Order: sequence, then structure tokens, then C-alpha cells
Amino acid sequence: MTTHEVFNQVPPLAGHDTADDPALLDGLDREGAGWATAELHELGRLAGSTEAIEHGRLANDHPPVLRTHDRYGHRIDEVEFHPSWHELLGTAVTYGLHAAAWADDRPGAHVARAAKFYAWRPDAGHGCPISMTYAAVPALRHAPDLAARYEPLLTATAYEPGLRAPHSKRGLLAGMSMTEKQGGSDVRANTTTARPEPDGSYRLVGHKWFTSAPTCDLFLTLAQAPDGLTCFLVPRVLPDGTRNPMRLMRLKDKLGNRSNASSEIEYEHAVAWRVGDEGRGVRTIIDMVNLTRLDCLVGAAAGMRQGVTTAAHHAAHRRAFGRHLVDQPLMRNVLADLAVESEAATVLMMRLAGATDRSARGDADESAFRRLAVAVGKYWVCKRWPGHAAEALECLGGNGYVEESGMPRLFRESPLNSIWEGSGNVAALDVLRALTREPEVMAAFEAELAAAAGADARLDAAVRRLRADLTDPHEVELRARRLVERLALVVQGSLLVRHGHPAVADAFCASRLGGDHGYAYGTLPAGVDTATIIARATPKVG
Repeated sequence: MTTHEVFNQVPPLAGHDTADDPALLDGLDREGAGWATAELHELGRLAGSTEAIEHGRLANDHPPVLRTHDRYGHRIDEVEFHPSWHELLGTAVTYGLHAAAWADDRPGAHVARAAKFYAWRPDAGHGCPISMTYAAVPALRHAPDLAARYEPLLTATAYEPGLRAPHSKRGLLAGMSMTEKQGGSDVRANTTTARPEPDGSYRLVGHKWFTSAPTCDLFLTLAQAPDGLTCFLVPRVLPDGTRNPMRLMRLKDKLGNRSNASSEIEYEHAVAWRVGDEGRGVRTIIDMVNLTRLDCLVGAAAGMRQGVTTAAHHAAHRRAFGRHLVDQPLMRNVLADLAVESEAATVLMMRLAGATDRSARGDADESAFRRLAVAVGKYWVCKRWPGHAAEALECLGGNGYVEESGMPRLFRESPLNSIWEGSGNVAALDVLRALTREPEVMAAFEAELAAAAGADARLDAAVRRLRADLTDPHEVELRARRLVERLALVVQGSLLVRHGHPAVADAFCASRLGGDHGYAYGTLPAGVDTATIIARATPKVG
């Protein structure tokens, strides 16, 4: 005997292709990586499978555990992960989401890699070592001997966890250790010391306040050498198989990103090799920082897509007041507004992935555009994600507030990308620094905007307002956030007008550039083609 019949419940969002995303696929072709479409869909179907979704849940429900000593009191500094963590990370490496693009000569290799990083989202935490490994390669190339030794292993599509000498493995992952207790983003305040040895190595003594993924095989770190702040490569296990004295002190208890181990460490005369010249540590790692900032943007764009597709799926199946939620005008406005924000993030992400690919192949104009646009995009897209995640969660009502929906995990994840690799103020000030010290970057940015001149009067007016802002020297630093916001909006508008769906481009220009928009999502103006926009965000299940 049953007490009641259960009905009006939404079927699970599983058995879909996360790469079935019009803005993503259009960008893949446009930026020169159409050859990766089949593999992207293969990974997208895997990401949307019940199995992968369950691995994501388990990896977060069973976070990593630090084991500093074995049963006999010997120092071991190991981290235990749930098997699902290794399944997710292994899949990411197998599909080349880490550094494999650096070993791929095909034009568009970095675009394909960004698209796959976007589509593979059962769990965000394991993306941290993937992103750092990707970003480590150009920094490591400042030391050609080290690059020759380790780059083939960093780009290999073999995942081999465990504490072993690097060259006994078929593939490696890289981490980074930059910030310290007293400095945070101000890495020049670092106090860790590096003492040169007769054999050309160094010995590091000091601490690091945030070392994510401490089970990686290699780490890029900053320390004070005799001639100033310098970048070093620190292996977790030395070539002879002994453990490098890099002590894991504790794991961070974080708001989100709980499947990933973020640690505090101490160096007790750890062996390291110099990467780049002494005193040039920041310059050496700048390429690494720019690439991890790009991945922050990619991750935020992917999170937005996950949020709006979950909300659209729910609204397509849930009924209230006699109609499906998706058929109710106010809900349609909310969903369309979320979808517009998501597509604007995705089109910018793909443009910057293309610029990264062409920069890696020596295109100076693309490198100049990327220098400014990555900082602008990282600031803006990452800032927009938390509000977007909250609104998407609310579309599910009380069900969205329950852990089983997956939306609380998405919401907890959403503030991270704005903090990692420089919080909002750091990113905004970096934009000002680029504008004042590197005139070629604004010229490249202007050329990007000029490609859309005359296509939309609202965009043209926004570009004119931006130019007026750029010529106003009054309290520039105080206005930095507003300036970066306008830079982001006009470049997103330019890309959507040229490459986006007309309904999405019109809604974006009317609301974000034309000013016909409230302070909350769901305040698009009348006349927007919400049906077309929502259809682009609604996943096809089964």
C-alpha cells in the first residue's frame, strides 16, 4: 500500500552531450579546431553520463585526507583520494586536457583543448592540476634543459598517480606554489630562501600558504635567490627515488572545490632547479599566470553553461499553476537572461583560446590582444558567475537548495575562479598596467572592436563611451573596475554581433549595452526572442 502517488518530478539530467552547445561548436570551427569535433562530442557524452556524474558526486562527498606519518611515525606526506577522483583525472589526461596541446602541431590545438576543458565538468576540483600542468610548460621552457627532460612527460596522455621518481612514470602532472602567509598575491613579499649548491641545484627553506594539488609530480615555485625573486622547479620525488623534503602541513578546509587538495607546505632544504634567470621570477611565470587565468575564464563559462542547462531542463519538465515553468513569461525571461550571459562568456572564451593558439605560433597581434583581453575576461566572466549560479539554483526552487540537485556544489564553486590567479582588484590593476605600459595591447583590442563597427548602433555607442573613459585621467585607479567592465562588455558585444545567434546578440546589446536591463537576471526588455535563446540552452537527454 502506498500513501500517495509521486508525480510532477523532473527526470535526471543525465545521458546528454555537454558539448552539444551551439556557441561552443561554432567557436570551435571559427577558431580553427573543427577537426576536434568528433572527439569533443565523445568527451561530452561521457561527461553527461550517469557514471561520470556519480564520480563527480563521490569525489566531493569524500574529500581528500592528509596522511603526514605512517603507523611507525615515519614522515610520508601523502594524500588519500577517493577512487572517483582518479577516474576523473585519468579521463582528463587521456583526452589531453592537460598539456597535450603543447605537443600537437595542428593549428587550433589549444582551442580544442579549451573546448574539452569546458565540456568535461562532472567535477571542477580535478581541473586544478590539469590547468596547472597546461600552464607550466611555457614557464618551464625558460630552462631548456629542464624542458627537454620533463616536457615530453608533462604532455603525455598517461595518468600515473603515486610517489615515484619522475622518470619512472609514463606521464607527469605539475603544480604551482607561489603565495605565502605574509604576501598573498604580492609574491614579491615572499621570504622563502634559495641557497645555490655547487652542482647547480638550490636548497629551499620556507613555506607556501596555498599549494593546490600537492600530489603532483613537479612544482613551480618562487623563492629569494641571491639576486632576487626567482622561479624554481621542485620535484616531489628526487631522481634517485628519495622524497624531497616538501612537508605537507595541513589541507585547507574550503568553501568549495572540495575534491581537490589545497595545502600548506614547508620546505626543509628541498632540492630545486632554477627556471629562468635569478631575479626574474615574476617574468618567468607570467605566461603560466596568463594561461591559468584563461582557464579561470573557461571554468566560469563552463559553470554558467552547466547552471543554465540545469535550470532550462528543470523548467521544461516541472509544472506549476497549470503550465510548465518554461511556458511562463517571467521564467522565460529569467532563463533567456541566464542563457545570454552564458553565451557571451562562451564566445569570449573561444576567441581567447584562438588568440592563445595563434600567440603560441608567433602571431604578435594576437599576443597583444590576448594580453589585455584575458585579464579583462578573467575579471568580468568570473565576477558574473556567482550571481548566475545563484539565479540558476533559484529556478529549481527548494529542490535547487538540496545537495542532491548538484546546484549547491555549483554555487559553492562559483566564487573560486574570481579569487584564483589574482582577485578582482589584482586583475583590474593588471588591465591598467597593460594599458599604460603596453600601448600595442589597446591597439589590438581596438582592432577587434573595429571589426564590428556599424553592425549595431548600441554597440557603437558603447564603444564611444569606452573611448571617452580611456581618455579621462581622473582617478583612473578608483574607476578601474568600471573601466574593465566596459572593456569586457564591448568585446563580448562585438563577438556576439559578428558571430553569435542574432537573437542572442540583440538581447545582449539591448540589455547589457543599451541599458534596458534591471539589476537582477530576468529583466530583459520586451521584444527579445526568448524562445530561440532558451532552446539553445535546453539539453537533449536520451
